[in-house]
Amino acid sequence: MVTRFAPSPTGLLHRGHAFAALFAADAARRGGGRFLLRIEDIDSGRCRPHFVAAIREDLAWLGLAWDEPVRLQSQHMDTYRAALDRLAARGVLYPCFCTRRDIATEIARAGAAPQGPDGPLYPGTCRGLADDERARRLARGDAHALRLDVTKAIALTGPLDWEDLGAGRVPADPAALGDVVLGRKDMPASYHLAVTVDDALQGVTLVTRGMDLFQATHVHRLLQALLGLPVPRWHHHGLLAGPDGERLAKRDGAPSLASLRAAGEDPARLRRDLGFD
Repeated sequence: MVTRFAPSPTGLLHRGHAFAALFAADAARRGGGRFLLRIEDIDSGRCRPHFVAAIREDLAWLGLAWDEPVRLQSQHMDTYRAALDRLAARGVLYPCFCTRRDIATEIARAGAAPQGPDGPLYPGTCRGLADDERARRLARGDAHALRLDVTKAIALTGPLDWEDLGAGRVPADPAALGDVVLGRKDMPASYHLAVTVDDALQGVTLVTRGMDLFQATHVHRLLQALLGLPVPRWHHHGLLAGPDGERLAKRDGAPSLASLRAAGEDPARLRRDLGFD
């Protein structure tokens, strides 16, 4: 059993993060396995080194220990580029030159768009560009993202499924998320690609994470099949909510573990409150 906790250093950890970390560590302990810490810092515009140090401090305060060295995604961009090259060789990537405004305009013009878990899906504007038009725009240096042609990808892999310890056997439905972005010029890997590659390279056998990422697993299962990667099991757990009933989030100012620690919170009591002895 190998589990991991993989936060992004874009702010201080809160009780929701504490629950996720304890959940992963507890699963590894009960399975007689290993617990890993990974720092998902590919977004250089939002990630900060001092938050990496704060993550380590918070987890140690909770009484957690993890295998070293800690993997920092920012140090492995060549690995993600190589994965993109493999996907390109299979013919399942295409350059997308659309801005967010272009996408919104196209959806408005069409009057509707298929809905995904996070809103309207990309309408496929650049999927049908002629080869000479693509080549011309790439040669000109136009900004673009690399999208997964999910229809072509599914045709290559055939039907897939995955095992969730809470939901059972789940048929994979990556088309529900549309042609997701897998890389950009300024960020050579999206979350979807980096997390899939990292889990395989680190030998993660049980991916534990919140229910907010359940739908993303459909895409990750497809990427594993395309790249010939091992398939772990998943366990998507519930999310902690604040007094307003909304899930705890950094952007909403959820009380940080650092502030709880400064106020004299006992980490043993916090662990018990979260359901872990």
